[in-house]
Amino acid sequence: MKETFTKKLKFNPVIAAVKDVEKLDGALESDCEIIFLLCGNIFNLKAIVEKAKKMGKMIFIHIDLIDGFSRDATALSYIYEEIRPDGIISTKNSQLKTAKQLGLLTVQRLFIIDSLSIETTVKASVSINPDAIEIMPGIMPRITKKLSSQLDIPVIVGGLISEKDDIKNALESGAKGVSTSDADLW
Repeated sequence: MKETFTKKLKFNPVIAAVKDVEKLDGALESDCEIIFLLCGNIFNLKAIVEKAKKMGKMIFIHIDLIDGFSRDATALSYIYEEIRPDGIISTKNSQLKTAKQLGLLTVQRLFIIDSLSIETTVKASVSINPDAIEIMPGIMPRITKKLSSQLDIPVIVGGLISEKDDIKNALESGAKGVSTSDADLW
């Protein structure tokens, strides 16, 4: 599955970040190969994942933002067994470790706010070994280049991506993917 993820990122590095279920159809109809689901709840999550998979999209659930689930290993086991996403996104190391043990792809979401957070990002990523990291905000080419050169996993940028030039700059700086909720960029 990791190989499929890497190929899809290479083929189309723009990731549809869906933060409103009403925008899901736009993401499904777009050229994006990967969807980051930033919304949903215990009642609609399975249908959303099934719909995305029927359309040939990979779908990652941002587990920290889904309503109705506790943030523990039991909830992740249920999501893995019953909902069957391709992977999860989380800011929580414990969630990422559990998801990896279950066999889900993992994207570690990190917020870069100062030089210490860059060091922490490298240490955490080496320790957790996610399949990719997503750094935010995504409009930091110099930081993207620095992290891309220090890690052997795909760096995805997101947050505040609102223009085609933001995508171009991120990719030129070493990002392998760019997540955006701006449907015009999908």
